[in-house]
Amino acid sequence: MSAAPYARLIGTGSALPARRVTNADLVAELAANGIESSDSWITERTGIAARHFADANTHASTLAVQAARAALQSAGVAAADVDLIVVATSTPDMVFPSTACIVQHALGANGGAAFDVQAVCSGFVYAVSIAQAMLCAGSARRALVIGAEVFSRILDFSDRTTCVLFGDGAGAVLLEAGNAPGILATDLHADGRHVDILCTPGTVSGGQVLGSPLLRMDGQAVFKLAVGVLEQSARTVLQKAGLSSNELDWFIPHQANIRIMQSTARKLQLPLDKVVVTVDQHGNTSAASIPLALDVAMRDGRIQPGQHVLLEGVGGGFTWGSVLLRTT
Repeated sequence: MSAAPYARLIGTGSALPARRVTNADLVAELAANGIESSDSWITERTGIAARHFADANTHASTLAVQAARAALQSAGVAAADVDLIVVATSTPDMVFPSTACIVQHALGANGGAAFDVQAVCSGFVYAVSIAQAMLCAGSARRALVIGAEVFSRILDFSDRTTCVLFGDGAGAVLLEAGNAPGILATDLHADGRHVDILCTPGTVSGGQVLGSPLLRMDGQAVFKLAVGVLEQSARTVLQKAGLSSNELDWFIPHQANIRIMQSTARKLQLPLDKVVVTVDQHGNTSAASIPLALDVAMRDGRIQPGQHVLLEGVGGGFTWGSVLLRTT
């Protein structure tokens, strides 16, 4: 398989669990457990109005397969023609094998490489960057890159500062090696000094869970770090591609919090109507949030061929990164 100069986006897809939970629904459930909150409190601080929660029979791989099939259909490509699957997830089906291998089997795309990437909410950006490098190196011809999460499984519903933020879902893109410009630049970073500000510190040992299996977050610390590193990373990929921020058509950040998204856009001097926002209906779906938002904007016609799109994520680790692409 020969190397190619570019990897380009040829399909997108997404999937959400059937159960939609509005703020009012969640507030009622919390009240039944003695936890006080309100629709206005959640909306004002986060921009979230609703999210989706998976049932007991729906796993990260379930949603990943649905999103992958939608991406394949949109590209008109058969699963058998995919030779690389990368799944970004922090909520895998099991310790091992990887969720990617489970997805590969369900799709009938066996034989190519398949593996998971764990960079929490930055996972999709990491996964796209890895897949792009492999495609350009000639290691694969077509790659499914999927972000899939069931964060409802690791939420502490006695902590209203975190349980109102997250939702479940999956998003997928199909990338293809070729000569036409697609992914123009990538930028990845991590700073392990901040591992404690966003984590799920449990582990499995001897048939038991040691530590806490529930998400913990220092919201103020995450916000402070996120805005600064996202601006810096965006400027880095723009510089690598020889573009300025006013040449961006769309900005699709990780859908964590509307305040972080708006603050980053302002720092980049981007009008807010260039920001794709789905956090209001999906909540924070971690590694799934960027591809979910990308698929929404592709399918509703906002994103058109030949446009410049900036993808950015920031998450536990502390990890962050950007992907700048031109649609084809």
